Amino acid sequence: MPEKVIEFRKVSMAFGEKEILREVSFDVRKGETLAFIGPSGSGKSTILRLLVGLLEPTGGEILIMGEDVARFDEDRWNEIRKKMGMVFQYSALFDFMNVGENVAFGLRQHTELSEEEIQAIVAARLEQVGLPGVQSSYPAELSGGMKKRVSLARATALQPEIVLYDEPTAGLDPIMSENINELIIKTRETMGVTSILVTHDMNSVFEVADRIALLYEARIPAIGTVAEMRLNTHPVLQKFISGQNYLEVCRRELTKG
Repeated sequence: MPEKVIEFRKVSMAFGEKEILREVSFDVRKGETLAFIGPSGSGKSTILRLLVGLLEPTGGEILIMGEDVARFDEDRWNEIRKKMGMVFQYSALFDFMNVGENVAFGLRQHTELSEEEIQAIVAARLEQVGLPGVQSSYPAELSGGMKKRVSLARATALQPEIVLYDEPTAGLDPIMSENINELIIKTRETMGVTSILVTHDMNSVFEVADRIALLYEARIPAIGTVAEMRLNTHPVLQKFISGQNYLEVCRRELTKG
């Protein structure tokens, strides 16, 4: 069985009295893609922030590649972050940099590669995402889908072992969303990355995920393969799968009793 790359062991997270995660446990194995679904504000993005060290849990353990992150100093965090790529919901490209400079940013920050080597990697990554020769363009000149692809090229420039996706298809039309899904699959197949996908796009979930986790009321009440989750009878999960509005579920639950 593949090794566990990411482990959450009874992880809790609270901001004051507001509980975001309550003893949440899951793992992601090498080469696997785990998709998190759940209502807005349920803590999905909090999991990503915990994984990159932007937040510290209020309880439990987080292990990355077998190491307990509680023992990391900032230098160790920086080393681990070099092994991670992040695709942000709104691409998060630097507007004052052109595409080539955006993709090269991590390479210049974290490696001692020559400029020639950096440019070769930038060209290769842009070629992989279907954007050859756009190095001199600026983010303002790109469509939303092109920005997402540049974001993916930047996220994979350092050949990470882990890629985190935060709503990678948000705001895209169905055709471009399908293109991004194909790129996520291609990235996993060609680079062997381990991935966590946070999304409300169930089409994306069904296409790219190996397993799905439902985050609801600070816990994970359901987790399993796509086939297992389709058969799971949890009412909120079924509403997500059927595409019905989560708020309708809340209203019905609040009116019971």
